Amino acid sequence: MRIADIETFVVANPRPDLGGPYFVFVKLTTDDGIVGYGEHYGATFRPPVVEAMLEDLAGALLIGRDPFLIERFCRSAYGRGFTARPDVTLGGAISALEMACWDIIGKAVDKPVHALLGGRVRDAVRSYTYIYDEPGVEGDAVYRDPELAARRAAAYVAKGFTALKFDPAGPYSSMGGYQPLLERIELSARFCSAIREAVGTDADILFGTHGQFTPAGAIRLAARLEPYDPLWFEEPVPPDDVEGMAMVRRHTSIPIAAGERLTGKVEFARLLAASAVDIVQPDLGRCGGLLEGKKIAAIAEVHGAQIAPHCYCGPIVAAANLQLAACSPNFLILEAIEDWGGFHAELLKTPLRFENGCTVVPTAPGLGVELDEEVLAANRYEGDDLHIEMVDDPVDHNDPRW
Repeated sequence: MRIADIETFVVANPRPDLGGPYFVFVKLTTDDGIVGYGEHYGATFRPPVVEAMLEDLAGALLIGRDPFLIERFCRSAYGRGFTARPDVTLGGAISALEMACWDIIGKAVDKPVHALLGGRVRDAVRSYTYIYDEPGVEGDAVYRDPELAARRAAAYVAKGFTALKFDPAGPYSSMGGYQPLLERIELSARFCSAIREAVGTDADILFGTHGQFTPAGAIRLAARLEPYDPLWFEEPVPPDDVEGMAMVRRHTSIPIAAGERLTGKVEFARLLAASAVDIVQPDLGRCGGLLEGKKIAAIAEVHGAQIAPHCYCGPIVAAANLQLAACSPNFLILEAIEDWGGFHAELLKTPLRFENGCTVVPTAPGLGVELDEEVLAANRYEGDDLHIEMVDDPVDHNDPRW
């Protein structure tokens, strides 16, 4: 068996707040007709460049080659062009192609991927969602109004969720870290108070900041959040500040989570070796793929840490995350996009299932899901945005945007 063809799809998301403005999928086809799907997450370049990167990497290292040679492909790609170091965009390309190879392998041997990575230890995985606005609401009202957020939180709990994430602490500048504005510290505490009152002990609350603060600023914020007992404080400082993150962890009782922006086992190992995190959050569309994710989970296990795979994209990364979660003893919780309904369901021939606060692990061969290519073709993305845009200006207390 050899890989014979690659095709890419950039698909517009009709609700950009649920996973971003578009999803980047890749399709590999073998010479005997087996198809494997992958997904790229969060590049630093625009979609046409990402598509070209995927095609270039596949053309050099996959076309005409055996899809079973996962380790060989990943090592060759990682060191290509005399690099051999973590790179977010290359990591995304490797991830997408690697998970497509796993999809092919599983279909070739008629097994789900988790059966090939040690076998499942659970049939369903606990899942959380961000607190999102109601459909049709413009802007980010749910992150400006604690009482609205509390009502939305209660509605999610009524649907079966036992954990909810929110992030009112912004703004999000590429010039971080900075000291949080006092009004944002106060707003964050009000959010935690209102949501905790709304959900009681029926749900964990997860607090994110997207790596915006200095260590001292994050410690100030954490002190205000501790009375509400969050399950985690996510990315309290920029993700490359290992010592700063360790400092925050030493000064708060809230577990520290990080990893959605990291690539490769070495970056995760540094955080864990520094005792900087309790929970690692690999995104399988960026970190290097399923095999790298399994290695990251093993390193975390050695350090007494848990994994909580990140997902702010489409359903193929979600399916890969589920395969990893199913076979990882130190799994904690999975990020879901609400209950996997809406466009995420439309993209799949058989949608993911959310039941009783958990996502059911697919048992079909490979990743366990199939994209509906008619839906892909009908929703081609024609824009030129990055998947996530940051403000390029420093935080200014006198700027009304902040």
